[in-house]
Amino acid sequence: MIQTIIVFLIIWLIITLILVKPILTIKQRNRLKNRSFSPLWNAIIENNLPIYFCLSSEQRRRLQGHIQVFLTEKQFIGCRGLQVTEEMKLIIAAVACLLLLNERRQYFPRLRSILVYPSAYIVKETAAIGDYIVEERRVARLGESWTKDQLILSWEQVKQDTISWQDGRNVVLHEFAHQLDQEDGKAKGVPILQRNSDYPIWAKVMTEAYQQLCHDILQGINTVIDSYGTTNPAEFFAVATETFFEKPHQLLSHHPAVYQQLQHYYQLDPVQWNYPSLKKHVQ
Repeated sequence: MIQTIIVFLIIWLIITLILVKPILTIKQRNRLKNRSFSPLWNAIIENNLPIYFCLSSEQRRRLQGHIQVFLTEKQFIGCRGLQVTEEMKLIIAAVACLLLLNERRQYFPRLRSILVYPSAYIVKETAAIGDYIVEERRVARLGESWTKDQLILSWEQVKQDTISWQDGRNVVLHEFAHQLDQEDGKAKGVPILQRNSDYPIWAKVMTEAYQQLCHDILQGINTVIDSYGTTNPAEFFAVATETFFEKPHQLLSHHPAVYQQLQHYYQLDPVQWNYPSLKKHVQ
């Protein structure tokens, strides 16, 4: 009888924790988002992220709130002797949280740690050559997103990307787009969409655009979406996200259906932002 009661109490406690934890998380996040944003933090973002000036006052407020939640919940780890400073964390968080302005109420739930290297880092990877030969080679990388709980960035590349916004390449946008794609445990170029009815049109638009990009690259045609997007559908989504935020006018002009899908997913319309004014804000 006592054992039965103990088992019942344990089950009740587990169920209570499962039900209460999301509520407590929401309350904690709301407290963080409503906390005043440090003027110093704001100045750091203004000095390093030119697109910040393109956002409306409401979008800036939302971004600031997301940054405070992000910095509280995610761990930064410096690698190869790098000391991760507050400024580094802020810049990475600010760019990553641009992807969350649609108020999805999720903060890259699978991600726990962000590993930051001073520059490109070397990894060993294996590649099949023919049917029987497997080659191991050393490859330099600038970023990587894992389906478990870590993401890797090159700080040198992060700095370069914030300075050269509008070149269509951004390692933070790229790797955190992978995190969105990987929320369901798979990297297949299809993030979690709002409605089940959204998936067929997403698949049609993105598949056609991916195949068109592969064709154009093979034909030597210049493309708005970077050629790395031909690697696989997951990379196509990440690269398309970079293009959406950095070259929205060109993406809308050349791939209006892709732009429309990303606009619907991110609940943002970057073509409305005053991109020509970006360069004068870069310091």
